[in-house]
Amino acid sequence: MDTYAVSTSIAFCYGHRLCDYNGPCRHLHGHNARVEIVVATDTLDSQGMACDFRLMKSVLKGWIDAHLDHRMILQETDPLVPILRNAGEPLYLMTDPPTAEHIARLLFQHAHAAGLPVREVRLWESDNACAVYRAATDERRAEQS
Repeated sequence: MDTYAVSTSIAFCYGHRLCDYNGPCRHLHGHNARVEIVVATDTLDSQGMACDFRLMKSVLKGWIDAHLDHRMILQETDPLVPILRNAGEPLYLMTDPPTAEHIARLLFQHAHAAGLPVREVRLWESDNACAVYRAATDERRAEQS
């Protein structure tokens, strides 16, 4: 079982829409989002840290700034993609619908691929609504082996 955990948060802005949603989110709209990343480990490094906050921020913030911040995050099949692309709008395209849940998973996967011992990502798309993506129990067991 993990003993130490640290987290940091990063704010960014994005727009999206959910094409197959029966409600107002089917229209283009934006969010002032905040992502929280939680990393955990059984041991501390030589500096006495579970993970350096600066490393966490540089891994996640750099990627967010380059790929998601102030972009329209759309499903690649969205019929607006060619129109927005031709208009020069910055886009990030996803295979899945760009729900908060899928964006949280995307950020988790990026942090994990970058080598962070990530356990959880929370994406707050407003002050009172967030989606959480956590490491599966099997993934944790495999990492501890």
